[in-house]
Amino acid sequence: MSTLIIAEAGVNHNGDMQLAKKLIDVAAGAGADIIKFQTFKAKKLATTSALQAEYQTKNIGKSESQLEMLKRLELKYEDHFILVDYCKHKDISFLSTAFDEESLAFLVDKLGQTLLKIPSGEITNAPLLLAHARTGLDIIISTGMASLSEIEMALGILAFGYSQTNETPSVDKFETAYYSEKGQAYLKEKVRILHCTTEYPAPLEEINLNAMLTIRDSFKLPVGYSDHSEGIIVPVAAVAKGARIIEKHFTLDQNMEGPDHKASLEPTELQEMIALIKKVEIIEGNGIKGPSSSEIKNKVIVRKSIVATRSIKKGETFTEDCLAIKRPGNGISPINYWDVVGKRAIKDFKEDELII
Repeated sequence: MSTLIIAEAGVNHNGDMQLAKKLIDVAAGAGADIIKFQTFKAKKLATTSALQAEYQTKNIGKSESQLEMLKRLELKYEDHFILVDYCKHKDISFLSTAFDEESLAFLVDKLGQTLLKIPSGEITNAPLLLAHARTGLDIIISTGMASLSEIEMALGILAFGYSQTNETPSVDKFETAYYSEKGQAYLKEKVRILHCTTEYPAPLEEINLNAMLTIRDSFKLPVGYSDHSEGIIVPVAAVAKGARIIEKHFTLDQNMEGPDHKASLEPTELQEMIALIKKVEIIEGNGIKGPSSSEIKNKVIVRKSIVATRSIKKGETFTEDCLAIKRPGNGISPINYWDVVGKRAIKDFKEDELII
């Protein structure tokens, strides 16, 4: 099964449409399936008093409010149409994450987006989760900073929303929807979950890829990894562990000004990551254990047969002291050794001759 690779441009366009187009060029050229941006109205996303994360202040090199920072990184609605058309020209799918209900409505109703991505920071935003599910579209949800119980609650909200019920939403109804046969059917059909460590860059000792498997086994849904670590080792390892989706931030230059550039891959690294993931997919194979095509020709060379340790006359009884097991493997298999011992030779055998 091939891995869905989402090249996360995010806000690394810095509000510049030419940079955004160059990011599309890079993602398409590297072989990504999807390039993802972020859609939001800064005033709906953060209050005037909301502080930057520590990594944002460090990466930008100055302290300012989140609102000030986000205003510079906001894509205009009209810009989205240009980017979608450019993605079609470059043969790569466009995706954007909505951080508020107005932006979600725009992406679905105006832009015609058919796949939705819920970021880690919105996993407790019940109204926004509900609005996502009520579109009826497939959803990928990231789970950075979340516990299993928070993930289950989010899935319950999605199950409730997919059911298109007119009931008033409540925690109890979310739980009921999650455990219902109908709710589980919706989740299995429409939802995929990404493990994530929400730090930029994420320390290797906090990646905890085994948690991705815990999520898979707990919710019986397809899983992947949204990566914020340095380099490409983690997403490649995640695919080897069973991730079916990889989301990875990338940039044109890690030294550009902005909150996410330093935790993003540069173009050559993105290309290398995708190439290695494709190799891992080949390595994984079909899971059926048996001799491969290239192995078959080697069986006769490296396996062994029953051979004579000395001259054996026709009619002589084979005993253990006159038999040995040696290469090549085109004679009687040692599996049948005890069937040979005690039988009589049907012909004369020379030393080291294969027993037949």
